[in-house]
Amino acid sequence: MNAIEQICIKAKTATQQMGKLSAQAKTVALNKMATAIEVNTEKILTANNLDVQAAKAKGLKPALLDRLLLDQKKIQTMANELREVAALPDPIGNVLATTIQPNGLIISQIRVPLGVVGVIYESRPNVTSDAAGICIKSGNTVILRGGSDALNSNVAICDVLREALSSTEIPVDAIQIVSSPERSAAEELMGMRDYIDVLIPRGGADLINTVVEKSRIPVIETGTGNCHIYVAQDADLAMASTIVLNAKIQRPGVCNAAEKLLVHRDIAKQYLPDIIAQLQQHGVEIRGDRETCQIAADVKEAIEQDWYREYLDLIIAIKVVGSLPEAILHINKYGTHHSESIVTKDFVKATQFLKEIDSAAVYWNASTRFTDGNQFGLGAEIGVSTQKLHARGPMSLLHLTTIKYVIVGQGQIRK
Repeated sequence: MNAIEQICIKAKTATQQMGKLSAQAKTVALNKMATAIEVNTEKILTANNLDVQAAKAKGLKPALLDRLLLDQKKIQTMANELREVAALPDPIGNVLATTIQPNGLIISQIRVPLGVVGVIYESRPNVTSDAAGICIKSGNTVILRGGSDALNSNVAICDVLREALSSTEIPVDAIQIVSSPERSAAEELMGMRDYIDVLIPRGGADLINTVVEKSRIPVIETGTGNCHIYVAQDADLAMASTIVLNAKIQRPGVCNAAEKLLVHRDIAKQYLPDIIAQLQQHGVEIRGDRETCQIAADVKEAIEQDWYREYLDLIIAIKVVGSLPEAILHINKYGTHHSESIVTKDFVKATQFLKEIDSAAVYWNASTRFTDGNQFGLGAEIGVSTQKLHARGPMSLLHLTTIKYVIVGQGQIRK
């Protein structure tokens, strides 16, 4: 028996104990996990520094380096989010509906855990604590496989969390990590259908596509974020600029950052030179369609592939459109169904946009950067799903549960 299968067996065994735990036991454990993160800040920072230095030596882009880098503030946020998850209502055991059939059978729908959750992710070490916390609260066990760039950080965080569990009712093996950086380890994990109930990839398009194509386990896709902002002809342009700058610049390496800007033709000559200048002041590379290039200097002409790309960098592509339907058609064709925003004063235009855009999150006069479980009041998230089956949008506690039917009879038999 190899190391991956041993991890899976331990996780599967731990689910039996997880199903017996009270809500209070899980809350206590999560709060202890949060405290352990705080107490071991220096240990985690030391491990993270090893990863950061190695990433710099490899020439990792600044936006991706930002995803990897931890500091005291980010570690405190990790602890705070564990406490927020601890304070959320426990979904397990909730009775969703009860009916009494004509034959007297009492049929109830009850919320139960999924079981063993596998998470394969890249770069961001905070995913280690977020995923572990959400899985524990929802009564699941979790097997974590982070990217090689963050290996030292992920292992350190996992060790801290497991040590915290050793003094609680939660089995230590409810949280496990695959410490091998080899791609073969991840591929082997994808084949453990007998042990893992669901697999969640969190990262770039290459990672997600690899998991979808190679996994023998049901997959919930947390999609890439080719997110758009459309500035209509009646928009408050000062508001539009504030939204665009926030969505592009605040954290360009995350999935809810804006990658594309669409501007109505009636205001393009007025608005584009100003917003492009502001973006360039922040180091953003501008790529544009032919019309954008004619309006503004220092703009690289976009190619067809640009409209599909999630840059995860200080790059944005701009297109001039002639109407709201054209903007909607463009977004639905090229987007990844993650997050899209319209800036307009017109209720009718906004309503049409919100209704016809086929994405997990749609905004009116707000930044796409809000697509996040914490910002939506769900606590920490395990990812943003862009698919439509089982879960869509920021995934938190309820999305890691399923339904069990419980039937109570008095000797009924089917005739």
